[in-house]
Amino acid sequence: MEWTDQAIVLGVRRHGETSVIAEMMTLARGRHLGLVRGGRSRTMQPVLQPGNVVEVTWRARLEEHLGDFRVEPLQLRAGLLMSSATAVYGVQALAALLRLLPEREPHAHLYEAMNIILDNLHEPASAGELFIRFELAILDDLGFGLDLTACAATGGRQDLVFVSPKTGRAVSHDAGLPYADRLLSLPVFLQPEPLAGTGKQADAQALQQAFRLTGYFLQRHVYEPRGLTAGAARDGFCQAALKALETPDEIALGGAAPKPVRVP
Repeated sequence: MEWTDQAIVLGVRRHGETSVIAEMMTLARGRHLGLVRGGRSRTMQPVLQPGNVVEVTWRARLEEHLGDFRVEPLQLRAGLLMSSATAVYGVQALAALLRLLPEREPHAHLYEAMNIILDNLHEPASAGELFIRFELAILDDLGFGLDLTACAATGGRQDLVFVSPKTGRAVSHDAGLPYADRLLSLPVFLQPEPLAGTGKQADAQALQQAFRLTGYFLQRHVYEPRGLTAGAARDGFCQAALKALETPDEIALGGAAPKPVRVP
């Protein structure tokens, strides 16, 4: 059997003296493993860095076999991704999220989304917002999608500022105010119709709310039932993205921006 596809390198692990087992997120075939013979060579090591885009040709006698990858570089962005903490943690966190999905299950939209995020990791606000939307897509693909389009109590689409931790549905300000201490905040950039003047930019406060929101549902529906933890990469990305959004005045005052949030 043989096929060729575009892929993003997620990681590698050593196999024998000269080879590696590479983990790829392919466009048409989802997350896929394969043996790269000579993958530890000086020529191949720079190509097989996380975040790089490559063309892979997979060959195996039977479909269920590990198979071999032949790898050709298409876009070598790994060097740029090592330039900031946001980017370093971002690549690792994205790969960890994709590992929650079954191997060899197609998710072309996630491949495209990951490519966009990797191209924007140098800009913390954009990267943070895109990362949150990626986590929402992961939850949706796993069968735990949130409904942020209308109020669970009234059906209205305006002034949605809360999310029910029980149902994952949005709640309007008036309907949720009596229970505000038991609800999660819905950041403005995820609201379908934010109030006039509030905008939809992902600032530090909105990102902090968003990290808590997706972190809660990932923990409840995915990590805890599987006996997993979110890992250090997500926490590192959250902290790095929020830190990068601090203004010079906030940094001088010892960091007046919202404190980085940890996944529960």
